Amino acid sequence: MSIQIIIKIGIVGIIVSILNQILKHSGRDDQAYLVSMVGLVVVLSWVIPYIYELFQEINRLLDM
Repeated sequence: MSIQIIIKIGIVGIIVSILNQILKHSGRDDQAYLVSMVGLVVVLSWVIPYIYELFQEINRLLDM
């Protein structure tokens, strides 16, 4: 895993939290919730291949 994915996740987290606070203070709680869900989906789409790779590596090590 490269440092770039960690930086991307951090940037998405910062952007989502800022947008979430702005939307909540303006009374748009539903849109704030949607922004949080979209951020979660984006980050999961980046992380799932690494998790799959980890499980494949564990499976390969245990099958020895």
